[in-house]
Amino acid sequence: MPYKPRRDFVGYGADMPDPKWPGGARLAVNFVMNYEEGSEPSIQDGEDHSDTGLSEAHGMGQTIKGRDLAAESLFEYGSRVGFWRLMRLFGERDLPMTVYGCALALERNPEASAAIARAGHDICSHGWRWIKHYELSEADERDHIRKAIASTERMIGRRPEGWYCRYGPGENTRRLVVEEGGFLYDSDYYGDELPFWVTVDGKGHLVVPYSLTTNDGKYMVGIGNSEQWFTLLKDSFDMLYREGKTQPRMMSVGLHMRLIGHPGRAVGLERLLDYMQKHKGVWITRRVDIARHWIATHPYAGKGLNER
Repeated sequence: MPYKPRRDFVGYGADMPDPKWPGGARLAVNFVMNYEEGSEPSIQDGEDHSDTGLSEAHGMGQTIKGRDLAAESLFEYGSRVGFWRLMRLFGERDLPMTVYGCALALERNPEASAAIARAGHDICSHGWRWIKHYELSEADERDHIRKAIASTERMIGRRPEGWYCRYGPGENTRRLVVEEGGFLYDSDYYGDELPFWVTVDGKGHLVVPYSLTTNDGKYMVGIGNSEQWFTLLKDSFDMLYREGKTQPRMMSVGLHMRLIGHPGRAVGLERLLDYMQKHKGVWITRRVDIARHWIATHPYAGKGLNER
C-alpha cells in the first residue's frame, strides 16, 4: 500500500532514546536561515498578487491590485541586506548553520549563493519556489522537486541533502521525496524534539523535526522587540539544557533574512549566539550533521514509528 501520512499522538513516549550527541553534548542546536526572497509568489512569476508572507506588509491590511512594490522591497531587503548581516554574525563566531534554500531565490542572487558555498553551510531544499506544496498536483510537485535539486547543484555546487516545504507538505510530498532519492531526511514535521524514522513504501526515511515556536516568525504574531524574542529563545534553551543532563534533545532556531536581518532584531540573535556559546556541552551544528549522526548512531531497524 502506498505511503500515506497518519497522525501519531504517542511518538517515543516516556522511553525516549539517548541521542548520544558527539562529545556527550546535552543539547544539539541547529540554526536555520530561510533563503526565500525572490522565489515567493509574484506577478513577475505568473501569480496574480505579490506575496506579503512574514514581512511588515503582512499587517498593513491593504489589498493592492497589481504589483505591490512595497511588499516586493520588503522581501528584497532580506537578500540585499539581511542575508549579509546574518552571514557576518555567524562568520565572526565561526558557527555553522543550515540554509533552507528556495532554488529560484538562490538563482537570483549568485553572489549570495557563492558565499553560502564558501562558508560550508548545508542546504536543505525549501523547494523550487516558496509556494504551498499542498496545492500542487502530484505531477507538478514531482517536477518542482527535480527543478529544486538541479538548480541548487548549479548554484551551490552540491545537491541539497534535506527537504522542507513552505509551512507544510502535501500528502504526496514525503513519498515523492523518497521516490526521488538522494535526500538524507526531511523536516516537514513540528511534533517532536528528536529525529525519528518512518517507513515510506518499504524504505526507512529519517525525519528531523523543525519548530515554528523557536522561530523569528514570532515577530509577526505578537513579539515586538529583540528582548522579547531573546527571552523566548533563552528560556527554551535553558529548559532543554537542564533536561539534557539526563535526556539530551535538539533545538531548531528558524531565521528569516527579511525579519531578523533588521538591526533592531539582529541584536537579539547576536545575544543568543553569545549566550549559547558560554555553555559547555552544547553542539551547535548543521542539520545534515544531526541527520548523519542519527543514521550512524540510531540506524533504521526495519520499522518506523509509523508502523507500531
